[in-house]
This record gives sequence, structure tokens and C-alpha cells, in this order.
Amino acid sequence: MPLTDPLSFQLYSARNAPPETDVLKTLADAGYTNVETFRPNYEHVEDFAKALKAAGLTARSGHFDLALAEESFERMVEICRALGIETVVIPYLLPDARPQDDAGWRDLGERLAELSAECADEGLRLAWHNHDFEFQPLAHGSYPIEHILKDGVLWEADAAWIVRAGADPAAWLERYAGRLASVHVKDIAPKGEKLDEDGWADVGTGIVDWQRLWSLAVAGGASLMIAEHDNPSDFARFARVSADRMRDLAAAS
Repeated sequence: MPLTDPLSFQLYSARNAPPETDVLKTLADAGYTNVETFRPNYEHVEDFAKALKAAGLTARSGHFDLALAEESFERMVEICRALGIETVVIPYLLPDARPQDDAGWRDLGERLAELSAECADEGLRLAWHNHDFEFQPLAHGSYPIEHILKDGVLWEADAAWIVRAGADPAAWLERYAGRLASVHVKDIAPKGEKLDEDGWADVGTGIVDWQRLWSLAVAGGASLMIAEHDNPSDFARFARVSADRMRDLAAAS
């Protein structure tokens, strides 16, 4: 799919906003056109769908726990229908749920391939969102990400987490060109800075080479470029600064 929404925002980044904050209006005012949902957005789906429409935003992708996707598939599809979600993203595995060897990761890849086929039957796409652990080599030299991205399973690449794993995100984006559903546009502060924000930074203010990675993401087929910050001290500041930088990147690509 071609790039449709260069200014998208993962709502997890606004989870700590003050209760009175109109998050969706703040994002729309900053220029975002799309948001990526996560678990709390599914508690009152109809109300959230109305709020999206009122703000003039879409929600083309959403994060869903693997357990929900496998055990409550029909409910997940209902949520996607209500919100207009096109891509189901599996975002994370807790440490005690992660396979410990190649065989375990291969098994997970097969489960995801089956889930991808089920999603396709419903007109949905399935993608995996990475952190750092997928890029740590296993005992025999393979990487978890290689087992996860089976046929039919797309990738929501988080380049900053790849950097934190000590790997080169550009090489992985090039390797999996054509398999990208979306990319999380996240930045890392210089060493020793932004410790109150867990070392993350607003897009364009850190060390990640987004000038290069943005072009690779678009060439690789990403349809959504999604701003994310795991722990911003001020989500509105992060949203505004990042939107400005992402507009520049989109214009230059």
C-alpha cells in the first residue's frame, strides 16, 4: 500500500495526559490525520468512534494483545469494524511469554501466520510491532524477528527499538522491503539526556537518522508513519514538535 498517512500518532504516547485533556483535538490541531489505537480505546468503542469522527481523525491501525486476537477473534473484528481499523498489530510479548529458543519462535511464527490468514478472511491485515528483544541473536544465530515474519505477517517497524538493540534499522528495513505495514517514528535522546523521559526524544531532536529511514520506510511500502514516544513528560509538546519534523520528512521524500 502507498503511504496514506505521513502524520499518524500512537495514542499510547498520550496515556498520561491530564484527564481533562482533549487528546484527539490536540492531535488534530497539530496536523495529525490518523491515530493508532491501543487497549483503553476499546473499552467504550462506540463513544470512541464518535470522538474520532468529531475530531476528523481516522484509526487505520490498532494494537491488540495476542491473547485477545487469538481467544476473542470475533470481538477484535467487531472493534476493527466499529473504528475503521484496517491493520491489526500485535505489539508486545511480556518476558515470561517469550519463547526461549528457535523452535519456540518458529512456533509463534506459525501461530501468527494462521492468525494472519484469519484476518485476511475478514479483510484485515496482520502486522507485528517490534521492540529490542526481536533483534537479539538466538543460540544458533537466527533472530526472533526472522521467525515471526512468516508468510502473510507484515511488520510495523520500530526503528528506535532496533537501535537500542544495537542493530542497524536501515539494513532490516531494506531486508523486509515490501513487508512493511507501518513504521513507528520514534527518536532517542543523546546519551545522558532526557532521563526523565526514559531517554526517548521528540522526533528530529535525537540521534536516529530519520532523514534516511523515512525514505527507506516509504520505499518499503509503509502506509502509515506513526509518531510514538514511550514516556513523554508533555505529550502535546511531543506531538507538535514531531508533527513539524514529520511534515518536513514527508515533503522531502
